[in-house]
Amino acid sequence: MNLVRSELLKIRTTSTWWIFGLITVPLWALAMAFNWLQTEALANGDFGEVSADQADQIDAVRDVANLAANIYTNGQFFGLLIVMLLGIVVVTSEFFHQTVTTTFLTAPHRTAVMMAKLIAAGVLALLFWLGTTLLNLAVGPLILNATDVGAHLGDGAVWRAVALNGLAYLLWSVLGVGLGVLIRSQIGATVTGILLYLGGAIGAAIAIGLLAAKFGDWINQLQLLVPSLASGLMVSGTDIPGNPPRWAGAAVLIGYAVVAGAIGVLTIRRRDIS
Repeated sequence: MNLVRSELLKIRTTSTWWIFGLITVPLWALAMAFNWLQTEALANGDFGEVSADQADQIDAVRDVANLAANIYTNGQFFGLLIVMLLGIVVVTSEFFHQTVTTTFLTAPHRTAVMMAKLIAAGVLALLFWLGTTLLNLAVGPLILNATDVGAHLGDGAVWRAVALNGLAYLLWSVLGVGLGVLIRSQIGATVTGILLYLGGAIGAAIAIGLLAAKFGDWINQLQLLVPSLASGLMVSGTDIPGNPPRWAGAAVLIGYAVVAGAIGVLTIRRRDIS
């Protein structure tokens, strides 16, 4: 616990966490504005004549539980990117400020130090999740009532989505720590993380959509291979026909986080840090 407190103290005594916090607020507001418009369009829009398969998908997306879950997990897309970058900074800041040697001389058990960094990054990620969730719970009912969807705060599917969103925040912080260990350069790890996240979320989504149109809907199952898309599956209020189930997205993301954490621990134990 002393090592965890030490890592949390390092985070609190730098400006990094509150700078990311300040960045998170306008990004959250931007996402909420977009989701408000999307909810309005889905709840009250007329999609005309569509095929039976498309009708099933549209009905699932327009389900009130799915619409409510989307609002109450608002900010996930940018939020996960932020906590991943924070996880990277937790590790790479030691190399950037050349304090890593002192850290390992003070606490020579590298596995314990690495576990402390993982826990500290996870705590910070959950605090960011809690902050955005409280904002969502404050603003979400107003938007849902304004679009005639209803608050649905008593719906178990909504709270499962909120809880899985917290798990996604936690797992992405672990992925960030693992990436920070593999790439010591703070700038290099940050740029790589942003490219992998945005490239996976946008590029893979476009590629999978094009391939599904050509080869069939089974291609949509490949979403599970992309961490940023897998985390998006976790927070849907209902399973969408043609898409992998929510539990599968959670299982895959847990697998990625376990592998990233294990690689991080093994790498920090064997690598020369001088």
